[in-house]
Amino acid sequence: MNGSGEILLRRRRLVAPGLLAADRRLPPPVGKLPKRLGMVPAGVPSGVAALEFELLQLGFVVSGELYRELCGLSVTDLTIVGRRLLHSLREELGANDSHVPLFRKFPESVPADTTDFYVRRVFALLLQNPERPCVSCGESGTVHPVSPCAHLVCRTCWDGSDFSACPICHRRIDPGDPFLVPSEREITPTRDAVMSTVLLRLCADPAGTCRELAAELLARRTPMPPHERADLERLLEEQWPRSLSWLSEPIPVKETLAAVVAWALRKGADHELLDRHAGTATDVLRVLYALMDADPGLRVVPERRRSLPRAVRRAVLARLDAMPYLLEDLLRYREQWKRMAEVLHPHEHHARFPEAALAFAALRGTRLDPDTPFGRALLARAGGHRDVEVRDGRVRMRTFASRVEQALAEGRHAEATALLSRRPGELLRRLSHLLRLTYAPVPSGPPPVRVMAGTGARVKSGAGPATPAVAPEEAAPPGAPGEAGAPAASGADPLGVLEKAVRGVAPGVLLAVLGQVRTPPGGARLFLPRGGTARMWTVPDDRPALPDEVVLTAERVLTAELLRRAGELPPLRRALLDEGLADLVAPTSERTAGAALVRLVRGSVQPIPKADRLRFFLHWAEPPGTRVDLDLSVAVYDDGWRFAGLCDYTRLRLGNGLTHSGDLTSAPEPLGASEFIDVNVRNLRARYLVPVVFSYNDVPFDELVRGFAGFMERPRGLFDPVAVRQRFDLAGAAKILVPLVADLWTRTTRWADLNLSATGYGHNVAGSADELAAVGAALESAFEHRVTMWEVGCWHAAARAAEVVVRRRDGSLARYERRPGEDVPDFAARLAARADAPAFVGPLDGVELAALVSGDVELPGAQAYALYPHALGEARLLDAADLLSGLTPGS
Repeated sequence: MNGSGEILLRRRRLVAPGLLAADRRLPPPVGKLPKRLGMVPAGVPSGVAALEFELLQLGFVVSGELYRELCGLSVTDLTIVGRRLLHSLREELGANDSHVPLFRKFPESVPADTTDFYVRRVFALLLQNPERPCVSCGESGTVHPVSPCAHLVCRTCWDGSDFSACPICHRRIDPGDPFLVPSEREITPTRDAVMSTVLLRLCADPAGTCRELAAELLARRTPMPPHERADLERLLEEQWPRSLSWLSEPIPVKETLAAVVAWALRKGADHELLDRHAGTATDVLRVLYALMDADPGLRVVPERRRSLPRAVRRAVLARLDAMPYLLEDLLRYREQWKRMAEVLHPHEHHARFPEAALAFAALRGTRLDPDTPFGRALLARAGGHRDVEVRDGRVRMRTFASRVEQALAEGRHAEATALLSRRPGELLRRLSHLLRLTYAPVPSGPPPVRVMAGTGARVKSGAGPATPAVAPEEAAPPGAPGEAGAPAASGADPLGVLEKAVRGVAPGVLLAVLGQVRTPPGGARLFLPRGGTARMWTVPDDRPALPDEVVLTAERVLTAELLRRAGELPPLRRALLDEGLADLVAPTSERTAGAALVRLVRGSVQPIPKADRLRFFLHWAEPPGTRVDLDLSVAVYDDGWRFAGLCDYTRLRLGNGLTHSGDLTSAPEPLGASEFIDVNVRNLRARYLVPVVFSYNDVPFDELVRGFAGFMERPRGLFDPVAVRQRFDLAGAAKILVPLVADLWTRTTRWADLNLSATGYGHNVAGSADELAAVGAALESAFEHRVTMWEVGCWHAAARAAEVVVRRRDGSLARYERRPGEDVPDFAARLAARADAPAFVGPLDGVELAALVSGDVELPGAQAYALYPHALGEARLLDAADLLSGLTPGS
């Protein structure tokens, strides 16, 4: 199930029985689902009761309205709806697949001495002979080859009821091989009650809800990851052609725009859609990438250029021909446009689209021969451009970006600021850099050489086309130092133009800049290059510190603008906020985020579950003909980030704290492969744990048939769906994934979702220990001062609500009201500082906006964001990005 019914269930916890029953695609195999469903002879009510029971084992309960709707279905429709509902929820938790580790009696049967276990395997591999007694136990007639690897295995030395793979090479073997002795089938105990459940509600208007959800995704002001764009396209697909009218409004995020316009063009939409939405040449390039099934974020070059229909080529050239500053826009992505020129053939249409032909001639350095009609036409066209000149028969242009870079390189910082003030978005993205050039003294001498964790390369200060962890940071090398505390004598200074510049900039950029400006130097800077995966590198942050008054002024201007925008939204009677939001980083861009059960923004902190025992899990399946060996590992560090131990295939037990389920080295369908690591929190003497997923034999995750990982809290049985606290997909071209970093002293985890660089073969903890330490050490300083969801909630509440109720970390409630004469910024500052306030007594009725960590309260009619939306009842659920979308200029 992957249609709109599944999307509503996953994103809104709404069940639309009609959509599920109408989806006639093949249901999942019956053997994967409980057999109670559809087999209860007493009729529909008993079938609904059986469905409720199965849902409860997954941690879900149905509302009364949904229960009545299910009871009104026929037996056939109830069976279809129930199977698809359970299949989708089990898939989301990771319970749809069989989890069989190497040691089927894990954790009890895992050998205590991994070295001795390895020696026994090697000894058997080198010396075992099928016609002689076993070299280990001396028994005769017990040594036989296993299929398909043909390794010689003694049935006495190796317990076939415990091993699920070849004991020698750890590859999966044929299920019918005699070595595999049937073991007792594990039965996960049923639960009479589940402490934390999620409420499933009836979707009364599926079409309207799909339209509403699609509108929210189209209006989102932060870039979406690929799996969310796929959801949007599915919603549009199932309502086509009616969904074409949904695209009449502007689409603010360029990557979303490109994906949607390309999808509509494939469906046969009029080419006017391109004219309406593509405002720059880069917008058009994104659409072309999407038409070729490449990344509309322009981070990955299409594997091959596909030919486009003639009508599409003409529409693209016509749109480019009508754009001002076309050549400058093309030069932003020079190499990409050179490749696209081979598809568009602009010179064939130079008479019809002369501006586009001239721009591509300049881009490609085409020599214009005045003796040909083509050359004469373009040379005459070039003579009418102010910023264009012809040298040696070729068209040249001096761009806006080159003027800015030249001014910075020559130390003319005020001139560069004045130029950037014409383009507020560019100015804000460079603000931290400009402030340091203008106000902060730069030490004299050559720039230091830095080592980048994650690559091993050496680069000079500030070099490299990289993007920081949350948002763009300065990338140009610093020029001549400015005088501390005062701007340059002539031209513009950054603070002087900031107040005007912030008016039209997207909220995600403002939040990213606010975090950059108030982050003091001295820690580590974390960069994510604009590649197909979020590979990272770090450098010491030895930039000069900004004067306090400069930081405070910039922070005041940025915050005041966000509060002004919030104040333009509809007023609220009462808002409800949760102090725990201070641990959640606000999203500024989610383009590299992976699909996860709990949607955390990189850098966010959450408490380690209270249970003493956690279990990390990994499951994957390899494509036919390709062996994929993934490894679940944990690296352990002390409080100074010095390596203190590991638990992986080379060490299955680390004291009484970590236990590995065994290393599987292949994952053929249909079983795949699973690995687990049990963590006894109280028995570990180190401070930091870094779980990692390695592709040992260097196969990227995107080649997997399926792959996911996560962790459980105190599971009952091997894999307990109710105990799953996080599950995330393995996707993209990455080969080493660091999902989180755990601090056992503070009992917190920080979400990382980072990919380390990987080259060669044999990736493991031993070869990546230094990189993992650099990741862990950099995470805290890189995200400590970023804008949090608590601040975003405070801005909304202070600017819009007459009364604000705050839920403290201990569960108590406090009540805030604006004091007489208190302006919005002061009220927001008092809220953000969590100043003392009287206790709130009474029911939580009248709440119109809520931002919570745990949605464990009924808030009928409210708009509510919750990291864990357990039981918000009839509230309208919001994503974290939706709270930012409301802070868009003019929204």
